[in-house]
Amino acid sequence: MNEYILNFVKDIMAIDSPSGYTRDVIAYCENEAHHLGYQTTKTKKGNLEIYVDGQDDYTIGFCAHVDTLGLMVRSINSDGTLAFTNVGGPIIPTLDGEYCRILTRNHQIYTGTILSNSPAAHVFKDAKDRERSCDTMHVRIDEMVKSKEDVLALGINNGDYIAIDPKTTITSSGFIKSRFLDDKMSVAILFGMLKTLHETNKKPLHNIILTISTFEEVGHGSSYISDQIDELIAVDMGCIGLDLDCSEYDVSICAKDGSGPYDYEITSRFIQLAKDHQLQYAVDIYPFYSSDVSAALRGGQNIKGALIGPGVAASHGMERTHIQAVENTLKLILAYIN
Repeated sequence: MNEYILNFVKDIMAIDSPSGYTRDVIAYCENEAHHLGYQTTKTKKGNLEIYVDGQDDYTIGFCAHVDTLGLMVRSINSDGTLAFTNVGGPIIPTLDGEYCRILTRNHQIYTGTILSNSPAAHVFKDAKDRERSCDTMHVRIDEMVKSKEDVLALGINNGDYIAIDPKTTITSSGFIKSRFLDDKMSVAILFGMLKTLHETNKKPLHNIILTISTFEEVGHGSSYISDQIDELIAVDMGCIGLDLDCSEYDVSICAKDGSGPYDYEITSRFIQLAKDHQLQYAVDIYPFYSSDVSAALRGGQNIKGALIGPGVAASHGMERTHIQAVENTLKLILAYIN
């Protein structure tokens, strides 16, 4: 199963999907769900719902988001570079020197590099210590452009997406390094759940509706969910650092985040299952975090919810987790549904 999950995450990492530009990656997920024999629908906003029949009428929802952080062309500079605005909350200084792709609305793709406006140490006195922000950086396009008119002639315009190269790498020691493990790693884990159910031909105790959401990074991914769902479990990255117990090897169980506490009974059950199955786990509180369950509750959904996921270091930067966290998360999900 590890090989399936890792191959799946590599495939979806290779499909650019900043929030609002997720059609291709949703199509990939939809095709794989059909290949595994599951029925699907898409909501009007583009979320994918995958249906698994259970043994009774109770329905558990699982959600993970396939949209990522990104950038968008704010304006075209007179020298042929691009000013940009952020999509979601990437740590902007970590983008200095990163490769990117400009995705035009006439389906052209151009490569480029994200740079500081003081990009050369031999030219700018402040090259090393200048602030890195959307207002002090630009995208250098890999085309012979010297003016705004040259850029417009390529078909690049204000409002075009700029996708950041995730640089996905899986090491022989079991580490998965990439941008956007938040939350494509969790999407791959949930497909590992579907693959396991398909191969064992075993019905879970309850019905399952799996939602792959497309606007989580901007706050409203699962604000609408099927009214069949009785409880919603967000599978999203666990945080690492400060006084947190979570590591890159654990499944995180979040008791409370910035949106408030999660359901007491469901969270307690996850903790007990992790103990019973001798999983590596951590229970933590994330003050600067909200999930698709948070969005659903704010959207007025009549549900109870919880949040679990693999521990991921350096969130919204160059992220990393380990295959042990992936395994522990999948095992906890399988224990919960059976």
